[in-house]
Amino acid sequence: MSKSTTSLAFLLAALSYFLLYSPPKPHYYHTLFLSASFSDNASIALNLRTLTRRPHIAGSVANAEAAAFVRSAFTSSSLKTHLVSYQVSLTYPLHRSLLLTPNASATPITFTLEQEDVGDNPYAEEVTPTFHGYAKSGNVSGPAVYANYGRVQDFAGLNVSGAVVVARYGKIYRGDIVRNAYRAGAVGVVVYTDKRDYGGGGDECFPASKWMPPSGVQVGSVYNGLGDPTTPGWTSVEGCERLSEEAVELSGDSPLIPSLPISAADAEVILKSIVGDVADGDVYPVGPGQGILNLSYIGETVIARIENVIGVIEGEEEPDRYVILGNHRDAWSFGAVDPNSGTAVLLEIAQRLDKLQRRGWKPRRTIIFCNWDAEEYALIGSTEWVEENREMLASRAVAYLNVDCAVSGPGFRASATPQLDELIKQAAQEVQDPDNTTQTVYDSWIGSSNSGVIGRLGDLTSDYASFVQHVGFPAADMRFGGGYPVYHSMYDDFTWMEKFGDPMFQRHVAMASVLGLVALRLADEEVLPFNYVSYATELMKSAEDLEKDNLGHGIDVSPLFKSIQDLYTSAQGIHIEKEGIKGALKARELNDRLMMAERALTDRDGLSGRTWYKHLVYGPAKYDEYGSESFPGIDDAIDNAKSVKTKASWGLVQHEIWRVSRAIRHASLVLKGVLR
Repeated sequence: MSKSTTSLAFLLAALSYFLLYSPPKPHYYHTLFLSASFSDNASIALNLRTLTRRPHIAGSVANAEAAAFVRSAFTSSSLKTHLVSYQVSLTYPLHRSLLLTPNASATPITFTLEQEDVGDNPYAEEVTPTFHGYAKSGNVSGPAVYANYGRVQDFAGLNVSGAVVVARYGKIYRGDIVRNAYRAGAVGVVVYTDKRDYGGGGDECFPASKWMPPSGVQVGSVYNGLGDPTTPGWTSVEGCERLSEEAVELSGDSPLIPSLPISAADAEVILKSIVGDVADGDVYPVGPGQGILNLSYIGETVIARIENVIGVIEGEEEPDRYVILGNHRDAWSFGAVDPNSGTAVLLEIAQRLDKLQRRGWKPRRTIIFCNWDAEEYALIGSTEWVEENREMLASRAVAYLNVDCAVSGPGFRASATPQLDELIKQAAQEVQDPDNTTQTVYDSWIGSSNSGVIGRLGDLTSDYASFVQHVGFPAADMRFGGGYPVYHSMYDDFTWMEKFGDPMFQRHVAMASVLGLVALRLADEEVLPFNYVSYATELMKSAEDLEKDNLGHGIDVSPLFKSIQDLYTSAQGIHIEKEGIKGALKARELNDRLMMAERALTDRDGLSGRTWYKHLVYGPAKYDEYGSESFPGIDDAIDNAKSVKTKASWGLVQHEIWRVSRAIRHASLVLKGVLR
């Protein structure tokens, strides 16, 4: 055979291959991603053990070592990886003391303020002494006054002027407990872990059971803002502009009285001086007693280096569209649940996507993995990154998917902006439940006490806050389990997870499957799987709840209902468009509308008095950052009007209703994609 004949035969064979060969559809790879051969619970357990070997508070050498481990794992999974560092203000304890004088004739009691090492962890001595991040330094004395959970209603009619308030964790953010106590006239606060909320029944506790030991202490931040307190609204880099300590204190987000977290055992001694002996199960009456508390705290403020670890899989067809997955790495102690169960899940997803790439998969859009730092202090790593990249992210980010406390027990839970609701439910239907192999995650979820309910993302409990509330991204947060007894204590370690949280690490596997599948569909589908009909339906429920309040004072909520109806109509229209979409350019234009509609729900002026928060539909409750509000600006205005009771204040309520109505109308116009 001649050379020319051979060459022609080769060209014909190659041409036939390319004409006849059809690359696998995305669904093929998505199914492969979920297969048992792709998951690895042993690898998840090993990664979690490595991440939680030592306590790794933000700014520490151990946390830098954890960052290096995550970066190495990302690189091993074929991600293009880099570090993004910031120089941020963090605080650490230098001195703490708490002394109780039970009555005038009693000998003062000095508390050790130490968590007992009840296990065999060789690095327990490295745990930072118990404290509140960003707590105000000071030495104060006053009558001990019990104030239940420290909510606004708990202080109603309670005289705490000049007192040291004793409050328990469990209902609101600890920073709001301190702020509420200050506003009521207190000079200091101790916040304790009540055994009725965290201690379980009987005397059994960790390591024999999952419950918090009597000496256990929930530490955490008491700062009420997001990001580095010295750089509000701009990025914390070396040599940047910073507020002075005095300016930070005057900002309104920093605590103005000293505070300390204490154990159930120490609190029991203090409470006995206030209310005497109380039988188990009885409610402590709020109020003062004979005891005098002396609280002393000195903190050190430093500018420390923090490191976000970023890994990228570049998109094949739309590299300038980003699907972002995030989890934070830093922990107050060992962090097996919070946050490194989420880190282990993130690494598992990266490993599975690497296997897919080796099989020929390439994402349509870019997937970005983000491992944040200093979340525990004030969501700092994610907030600084969003502030630094705000403009590019606003024009390119498709969605943000967060995983923090990925696994603390059984039971799937999710929170999201509503256009992602159906996507999350569909993904949950594809994954086997880790605790019942006869059901899917979705089956178990809808059969649970929360019956498939999806929460919203208006609170400040994790790294989605900046993405949703500052810029306006579609976002979701997912987990197995809810609150857990050893939260933010030194007992949140690998042993607790291995014995009680997820002994076989199958919940971690399932979490990676659901979250990863949501990410894959967002990255691969030609038309983004957003459903704004769900959004409009959810907003209508919130508007109806507002109407039921019967506000009076001439308040008219009809503009809100009108704008939501417009959104519903636009959502139905774009849903029909999606069904008949043809051509990459048309799909791109439609996707831009789906992506940007969430941005339209933000307002450049932000919430009144809280201007950093731009989202007018979802935001934090004013007196509880753990609380999520629909229409937070309206709620703030109503609270103010009920307090000051003036015509002008009720006029501001109407103004906020109009603001939200305009934002929702803007979103409907974005979905329509036609200029008026």
